[in-house]
Amino acid sequence: MPEGETMSSRAKECLHGMVKAMTRKKKITDDMYETPLKRCLTTFDLTLLGIGHMIGAGVYVLTGTVVKNLAGPSAILSYLFAGFVALLAALCYSEFGARVPKAGSAYTYTFVAIGELMGFIIGWNIILEHLLGASSVARAWSGAIDSLFNGAIRNGTIEHIGHLGKDSKWISDYPDFIAFVISIIIFIVIATGAKFSMNFNNVFTLINAIVIIFVICAGFYFADLANWTDPSRGGFFPHGFGGTLSGAATCFFAYVGFEGIAVAGEEAKKPEKSIPFGTFLALSIVSLLYVLVTISLTLMVPYYEVSTTAAFPMAFATRGAHWIKVIVAFGTLFGLTTSLLGSAFSVTRAIYAMASDGLLFSVLGYVHPRTQTPVVGIAVFGLISAFMSLLFEMETLVEFMSIGTLSAYTIVAAAVIIVRYQSIEDCQFKLKPEEEDLDTAASGVNEESAIIKKSKSHDDFGKLKEKLRHLPILKTVPAGRAALYATYSIIVFIISFCFVLIVGFDYLRDGAWWAILLEILFAAGMVICYLIMIAHEKNDAFITFQMPFVPVIPCLSMFCNVCLMMTLNHLTWIRLAIWIAIGLLLYFCYGMWHSHERNQPEVYDQMINYTGDAELTTSMQRLEEDIREQQPKRNTEEAYVQDSYGSM
Repeated sequence: MPEGETMSSRAKECLHGMVKAMTRKKKITDDMYETPLKRCLTTFDLTLLGIGHMIGAGVYVLTGTVVKNLAGPSAILSYLFAGFVALLAALCYSEFGARVPKAGSAYTYTFVAIGELMGFIIGWNIILEHLLGASSVARAWSGAIDSLFNGAIRNGTIEHIGHLGKDSKWISDYPDFIAFVISIIIFIVIATGAKFSMNFNNVFTLINAIVIIFVICAGFYFADLANWTDPSRGGFFPHGFGGTLSGAATCFFAYVGFEGIAVAGEEAKKPEKSIPFGTFLALSIVSLLYVLVTISLTLMVPYYEVSTTAAFPMAFATRGAHWIKVIVAFGTLFGLTTSLLGSAFSVTRAIYAMASDGLLFSVLGYVHPRTQTPVVGIAVFGLISAFMSLLFEMETLVEFMSIGTLSAYTIVAAAVIIVRYQSIEDCQFKLKPEEEDLDTAASGVNEESAIIKKSKSHDDFGKLKEKLRHLPILKTVPAGRAALYATYSIIVFIISFCFVLIVGFDYLRDGAWWAILLEILFAAGMVICYLIMIAHEKNDAFITFQMPFVPVIPCLSMFCNVCLMMTLNHLTWIRLAIWIAIGLLLYFCYGMWHSHERNQPEVYDQMINYTGDAELTTSMQRLEEDIREQQPKRNTEEAYVQDSYGSM
């Protein structure tokens, strides 16, 4: 063979090997529930973890901003819309969380359903999301403390140390030592053990909830319905319905903490029940509290008098109740503490999951035998988070965090569709027992044959529905593949549709023919992909929680998430691209070669796929049995007769 041809074949072989490595999936084994972490968390713990993570800065900081700048009193509807969108994503997380109770959350779900490279990218984004979340909340915690002293901490730091990054959008105006210290303290709490961390979280969350309920009741006491009905005060929709929708996009990020429940799945006692129930309960309670808080605030004072930095203290001060300011301040600290703990807990578990799979340095996954926590990962990323809170502005951290969160939600929703339409051969999860054929007994088929016979519904997963099996093109596609390709395609169409809708809205408003035509084509593509999905048999035989209305809910979730992503600043996309580039460099230099899935034995796969044409490997040759005749030889006819009677 010529040298050039040999090099070409080697390049193709190398490329094929890389593609195979990037698309290999995490195997679900019988020992999936085994973990060096301590399974000690109850449904109550997980619910309060989600509530504490979600209701931190949202009540005291976000609500005032949305009410004054975006939606006015209609921020109530903004929170309801945002809660609905969050519920769509939470249902997708709950289905996987109950089925794959591992610490990696969206990373693990994507690794199992789609493949290693996409799983790594999502895991890398999750680390970014929670790392920035912890840093930004630490900055907010410091700001709340500073507000009690009327800015004395900030002014004193600038006076004695000087400015750090004056007039910079990235670097903080001054080094925030309070944020640095509180970050270190929280990560130390996380390192002491999951149960201690949750007890700490539970106490602070309950105290915060009591403060919020008090604030709501006090607000209703000072309520003035004219703030909603009087046109001179703006009415209920001062910025129109568009302002309400803009408020919903901002309010959505008040709900992102529900993911912490799925992250804690590896430490839950009964994850298959606790994760779905805890997620739904936490979202319901948080949505109710957000709505009641917004009603209370907007009834106390006109929306244009709401303070964006201290909404409730200033509102109560306007009504003469200055003493409530102290209570609200302490409630703010408790709420921010639980939010910070939730982010710190989530980032360390995501790192542990990736390190345990070999995609990150294995030392980061070391679990201390006494605390049963990944202490090295906690120490390393605790310091990174602390230094980020010391040096960077909160606004920059929050905006950068949002895009990683939404990308993870989108991929998890896609993974739900892929798993639901997989063929029975590709499905790794335990299913309900196959239904016994009712005609089996009447037909006289023996018990052994009935057990061997597969259920028709199981066999049909991923295949075209019986009435549609004559459709051209689709009838030749292997089971599960058409829905897989349709899922990938619908993501492309959704991104294209939302890009034109959000970025090119002015052209659509002005009636530009090309923009309208593009939207029609992209919408038609989405509809075709959806019809291809529902033309196939869906797997509804999983033992664990199954979200309803698949693929409607996952597709709607993907659409909402992509729409929100398109509203983010272009600089955020550039930062994400840089972050992913760093992650890909790490993956191709380390993760691909140290992945535990790469090092799994392939003997069993070779035995299954062996057709008789290829040579057996040395490892398979060792499996050869030395077959010896234990009884005198029988002639073929006699042996057949005896075997036939023996099986009756």
